Amino acid sequence: MALFFLCVALLIGGYFVYGSLVDRIFGADAGHAVPSQSMADGVDYVPMPTWKVFLIQLLNIAGLGPIFGPILGALYGPSALLWIVAGSIFAGAVHDYFSGMLSVRSNGESVPNIVGRELGPAFKQFMNGFSVILLLLVGVVFVLGPGKLLSTLTGWPVTAWVFAIFGYYFLATILPIDKIIGRLYPLFGALLLFMSISLTIMILVSPEHHVLPQGLDLANAHPKNLPIWPLMFITIACGAISGFHATQSPLMARCLMNEKNGRFVFYGAMIGEGIIALIWATLSMSFYDSSAALGAAIAKGSPSGVVNEIATALLGGGIGTTLAVLGVVILPITSGDTAFRAARLTIAEFLKAPQKDAVKRLIIAVPLFAIGYVISLGDFNIIWRYFGWANQTLAMVMLWAAAAYLIKRGKLHWICTIPATFMTAVTFAYISAEKIGFSLPYDVANWIGIAAAAVAFGAFFYAFGRKHAGKAPAE
Repeated sequence: MALFFLCVALLIGGYFVYGSLVDRIFGADAGHAVPSQSMADGVDYVPMPTWKVFLIQLLNIAGLGPIFGPILGALYGPSALLWIVAGSIFAGAVHDYFSGMLSVRSNGESVPNIVGRELGPAFKQFMNGFSVILLLLVGVVFVLGPGKLLSTLTGWPVTAWVFAIFGYYFLATILPIDKIIGRLYPLFGALLLFMSISLTIMILVSPEHHVLPQGLDLANAHPKNLPIWPLMFITIACGAISGFHATQSPLMARCLMNEKNGRFVFYGAMIGEGIIALIWATLSMSFYDSSAALGAAIAKGSPSGVVNEIATALLGGGIGTTLAVLGVVILPITSGDTAFRAARLTIAEFLKAPQKDAVKRLIIAVPLFAIGYVISLGDFNIIWRYFGWANQTLAMVMLWAAAAYLIKRGKLHWICTIPATFMTAVTFAYISAEKIGFSLPYDVANWIGIAAAAVAFGAFFYAFGRKHAGKAPAE
C-alpha cells in the first residue's frame, strides 16, 4: 500500500509545486475583471463562493472516467498508477487550468471559440461539431452507466432509471445553474467523500484482501496481453487527462469571482479526480487476486459489477454499501447533467442565441435530448470506445491551443507543448489500431502516432515559433 500513499503524496505535492508554476506562467491577476461580474445574467453567469465552484467543478469533471477507466486500467498493473500521477500533474491539470482560465479571460466562452482564437477559424469550426458530439457521447455514457448501477442496487429496470436520469438532466440543463446544480452538489459531494474515504479505509483493514501493488512492477499484467501503449492512456481517460473537462471548465469560469482562485478550482479539481482514480485502480488491484481475476469480474458484470462487488464485500452490505454505490453513481450523473448543459451553451454560442430566455433554452435543449436518447439505444461498449478516443483527441487540441496562447505572449509554452505532443501520438496510434478506427497492426499504428506527433510539433513551430520567437510577454 506504500505505493498508493506515495502516489497520493505526489499528486498533492504536484498541486502545490507544479500548479503554482503553471499559475505564475499564465499570470493570474486578482484585479482582472471576471465574467461572473461583468456579464452576470442570473442563469449561466452567476457569482458563487469558491468552495462551491470547486465542488461543482470536481463533480462536473469526475464522471465514470475516474472509476470505470481506472478499473479497466488496473488490468495493466501498477503502471496504471504512475500514469494517473504523471498524467494528472503534467497533462490533465494543466489542460483543465488553461481551459478554465482562458475562458475566464474571454468572457466565459466555450472551447470552440477559445481554440478558434488561438489556432484559427478552421479549428473553431471543427471544434464546434466535435465538442458537441463528445458532449452527447458523455451524456449518453453517463446515463447508461449510473442506470445500470442503480438497477443493480434497487432491482428496478435499467430503462426506468435511464428515463429518470434523462428527466433530471433536462431540468439541470435548462434551469439557472444555482437552482439545481448549485443546491444539490454539496449533498452529492458528501456522498463522494463517504465513498472515497470509507472504501480506502476498509481495503486497508480488511483481513481477506491482500493489497497487491506493493512495489513498482511495470510489467504488462493485462490478462489478454493488450499493449500498454497506446491503450492504457486512452482507457484510464478522465483519471489522468480528459478533453471533456475543457467543455466543463467554462461553466465554472462563468461563476469564478477571482482569477487567483483558478488554480484551486481548475488545477486542484483535476488533482482531486486523480486521487479518486488512484483509489479505484488500487481497489481493483487489491480486491482481486490477479489481473486475470479482475478481468473475469469485468467480463461477468462490467465495471459496474466490480463497483458493486467491491462495495458489498468491503462494507458488508446495508446502508454503507448503498451510500458507497450512490457515491459512485453521483459522479456520472453530475457530469452528465453539465455535459448537456455545456452542449446547449456551445450550440447557443455558435448560433449567437442568448440563453436568458427560457424558450430559447428549450429550442436547443429539446432536439439535443432527442438525439441523445437515440444514441443511448446503441451498444454501450462501442459508445464508450468512441467516447475514449474523442475525449483524448479534444484534450490534445485544447493543449495545442493553450501552447499557442503561451508562445504568442512569449511565455514558457513547453508546459503545454510537451503534453500536447504526447497526446497527439496517443490518439493517432489508438485510432489507427482499434476496430473503431483503421484496425492496423500495432507496430504500424505506433509509427503513425509518432509521425503524427512529429508533424504536429513541426507545424506548431512553423506557424507560431518563428513569428513569436523572442517576443516579450504581453496580454
